[in-house]
Amino acid sequence: MSDLHPSPCDVAVRFMLDADASPGLLPRLLQPFAKRDLTPDRMWSHRNGPVVHVEIALEAMPVEMVSLVEGNLRQVVGVHGLTQVRPTALSRVA
Repeated sequence: MSDLHPSPCDVAVRFMLDADASPGLLPRLLQPFAKRDLTPDRMWSHRNGPVVHVEIALEAMPVEMVSLVEGNLRQVVGVHGLTQVRPTALSRVA
């Protein structure tokens, strides 16, 4: 996959999750992307007491990898909940 030339099978996706605050959390969340040679376009995190809110977004992710990465993120120790958002799908509904 080329980051400069997304294929027609690529989708924009955001993973938003809440997890227990721990020193190794952020690297563990990036591992599912790294092992598939994917580089997120955006990553944002904010700590609110014992919970960290994280958003990881890709503008062009192979559609066949979305559910695999989501499953891996759900298995990360300390993750409480995860929401997947596909902005392009929302714009077609409106």
